[in-house]
Amino acid sequence: MTTNVLVRPLADLRRTDTAIVGGKNASLGEMIGALRESGIRVPGGFATTADAYWAFIKENSLAEPLADELGALKKDKSNLAEVGKALRKMILDAEFPPPLAEAILRAYHEMAGRSAGKLASVAVRSSATAEDLPEASFAGQLETFLNVRGDKALLEACKKCFASLFTDRAIIYRENHGFEHMEVALSVGIQEMVRSDKAGSGVMFSIDTETGFPRTVLVDGAWGLGETVVQGMVEPDEYLVFKPLLEDPSLRPIITKTLGAKEKKMVYARGSDSTSKLVDTSRKERTLFVLGDDEVLQLAHWACAIESHYGQPMDMEWAKDGESGELFIVQARPETVQSRRETGMLRSFHLNQKGRELVRGQAIGDSIASGEVCRLKSAKEIGQFKEGAVLVTGTTDPDWVPIMKKASAIVTDHGGRTSHAAIVSRELGLTAIVGGGDATKVLEDGQEVTVSCAEGSEGRVYEGILDFDVREIATAEIPKTYTRIMLNLANPSAALRWWSLPADGVGLARMEFIIGNQIKIHPMALVRFDELSDKKARRLITELTKGYDDKCEFFVDTLARGMACIAAARHPDPVIVRMSDFKTNEYADLIGGGQFEPKEENPMLGWRGASRYYSEEYREGFALECRAVRRAREEIGLKNIVIMIPFCRTIGEADNVLKVLADNGLVRGRAGLEIYVMAELPANVFLAEEFAKRFDGFSIGSNDLTQLVLGIDRDSDRLSGLFDEQNPAVKSAISQLLTSARKSGVHTGLCGQAPSDHPEFAAFLVEHGIESISVSPDSFLNVKTIVADAEGRQKREQGSTLPPSP
Repeated sequence: MTTNVLVRPLADLRRTDTAIVGGKNASLGEMIGALRESGIRVPGGFATTADAYWAFIKENSLAEPLADELGALKKDKSNLAEVGKALRKMILDAEFPPPLAEAILRAYHEMAGRSAGKLASVAVRSSATAEDLPEASFAGQLETFLNVRGDKALLEACKKCFASLFTDRAIIYRENHGFEHMEVALSVGIQEMVRSDKAGSGVMFSIDTETGFPRTVLVDGAWGLGETVVQGMVEPDEYLVFKPLLEDPSLRPIITKTLGAKEKKMVYARGSDSTSKLVDTSRKERTLFVLGDDEVLQLAHWACAIESHYGQPMDMEWAKDGESGELFIVQARPETVQSRRETGMLRSFHLNQKGRELVRGQAIGDSIASGEVCRLKSAKEIGQFKEGAVLVTGTTDPDWVPIMKKASAIVTDHGGRTSHAAIVSRELGLTAIVGGGDATKVLEDGQEVTVSCAEGSEGRVYEGILDFDVREIATAEIPKTYTRIMLNLANPSAALRWWSLPADGVGLARMEFIIGNQIKIHPMALVRFDELSDKKARRLITELTKGYDDKCEFFVDTLARGMACIAAARHPDPVIVRMSDFKTNEYADLIGGGQFEPKEENPMLGWRGASRYYSEEYREGFALECRAVRRAREEIGLKNIVIMIPFCRTIGEADNVLKVLADNGLVRGRAGLEIYVMAELPANVFLAEEFAKRFDGFSIGSNDLTQLVLGIDRDSDRLSGLFDEQNPAVKSAISQLLTSARKSGVHTGLCGQAPSDHPEFAAFLVEHGIESISVSPDSFLNVKTIVADAEGRQKREQGSTLPPSP
């Protein structure tokens, strides 16, 4: 036995060495050797080889006993725990051959020489020779030991890594993926510890893990050692970075930034058998982001470089050294879920009814499932789980995988998008909600529930078995049209779900959705917080704005990133963001809103839209909206955002609003800014040419236009039979507007449900030369087909040549 084949420095390894040191260690060596010039820092160290593992097995005569014990595994896996325990005991009771122990300790002491003679604290990681292949990640199947120091502790940790090749979960994983147990070797990577116990660490993906959107980097982070994030013990901070804008140093393209609870952290343990321990975070730590924006962007740059080098989306772990302040990449493997999804097919879930909401948390994926609740505390309770049940538990680790494979859905109290429960659920194609808070207390065994992840970033558990539809769309079958078909979007996280839909942009992004659902606070209650008399509102605002010294900054930052996320999903196509259009009663329902809103008899026709923006009572609130738009366009860099003014009644009002926008740095034409106006009032139709001199385009709001042309309250049940967007008076108004707009050379579009409900209405719009129609994503295919048919008829009848949209 020679030492040169038993131990290899990480710096000498390349990704082609998977058969020698496993995927994890080969990848570390690849990054150290090939990506150092890119500025990517990877802690150094060494790895034992596959030869070392087989030498260990041979010297202890373990090959035959291990094979015999594995052969005793029953087909139904009912004796898995017994077999796994026996296999691990064989490994742990064996002794290291002296040449192997000497080779490991010699390499370890050389690390100490680089640390001024002090024995290094190291991370000891398992790396299987069949690991981190594109079709099998082995993520979480093997063991890692952190903060290991000293000869005896290191050899013991190495032996435990060997034994982890036979954990119950690793045995099942190899069985499911067709790997022969006795043909897989285990390499141990010994790597210098990054003192993230004094700072933070986390997980990073070079693709969006929920939607497969390839132009983002997802970064999760928490205080202390990274196991809390990987194992889903905490709700981490989350950042989403838009890749295409990263190369411009003047921009900061972080399109989402979410503060996690981070209630626990893992730190070094002293004077005990364990090398690490879980402790509570301080109140201050829970209100602070683990990473600064510059650090997030640095990690995102590294993720892009690593992805480019490997030629595929990657799953990485990072750590920050609390002593030096430096960031490190400590692991990288291929992403094995989204990057392997079938392209060209869109699967859409739609809930047809709603039950009583029981629990909400972070949605994993976008599917829906139902079944009976099975609440478990431990993976050892597998015997109690029925196939097809909804698994409800606090959190999961790899020991839960055999149960998860039998579940219809999963709901956990804790965890984020990169937790074990989330990662495995994606890999298994399961509907899952993580971070549900009190799911294990609220949901009862045997209770029938429906788990929905098809309503945006928040997943919901509803009481009862509810009806839902599943629809598949082949993108190759969607026809091309000259008329641009755009999307109506409001929820930033849901926007990414539709990134592969061949739409021509977003025709309506509702700012008030972001305000109402993510911010929840009346803007004037932030501007004039010191004057707020509602004590309950003050408490809620203080809680919601934690992490922000300036409460107004919370509004601006959240709104800016919400708009930017929607704009990133369709970049570089235009995304038309409508400035806030709450009615006074809706504004009053926001936290702290009652103090700043009048009571109106008819809010639908009251103080709404443009009339608010230049008024003294709301001007400061509108200034926050403008700051958010500027940040999204100028700092984050999404210049494809177009702003739109709703309910603009007069030419004088248009001039007032444009002046206020300019006073807040939003000047039409500057930095390519376009400003549209909603065409939803008869005045907009009658004076279309005057409005066209002030705005770059019209977007027809068919609901309000119908309401005001016909004099019908659109919310009236009694008059619902008269409310008809196809009424000749309404169509006459639309026709007149389109003619005036075409004469003036400005853009025209319509956002509404009518084109999807009435094919003849879509044909009418095409006939009168509308440039774009904006619909909800689930109506896109239907409207696109209707418009294509209408254009085809027009072409045949008129002999015109309509080019397809780009």
